Amino acid sequence: MEVRSCRGCGKLYNYLGPSTPACPACMAAMEEKFQKCKEYIRDNPGANIQQVADETETTVKMIKQWVREERLTFAEGSAVGIECEGCGASILTGRYCPACKFKMQQNFMNASRRTPTPEQQTNNRNDRDNKMRFLDR
Repeated sequence: MEVRSCRGCGKLYNYLGPSTPACPACMAAMEEKFQKCKEYIRDNPGANIQQVADETETTVKMIKQWVREERLTFAEGSAVGIECEGCGASILTGRYCPACKFKMQQNFMNASRRTPTPEQQTNNRNDRDNKMRFLDR
């Protein structure tokens, strides 16, 4: 186990990986703020990030992180201020817009089709590659 200092309060805690970026007390406080933001967005669907941050006493950076993680989603038509990492289009949640997600999916599908299987690789070799060779000294 790795021991780290909490960014929020400075106390030492057992770091268990990316799922524990802070001590348990700060994680609980962060989760409470998340629930507060989630309820505010549900009650005020047209609110933008700055309004949510001001009303819930949360940072804009933290709200954007939750939106990128797809834990929060804003209503259609609200000025979220999150851009697609691929093309820069305005999005409501996640890291990529639907068009960029589709394009990446197609690229992955095409890349997987182009990769030769092990049988194809062995069939492409010449017969001379299968012969035994000796080194002369």
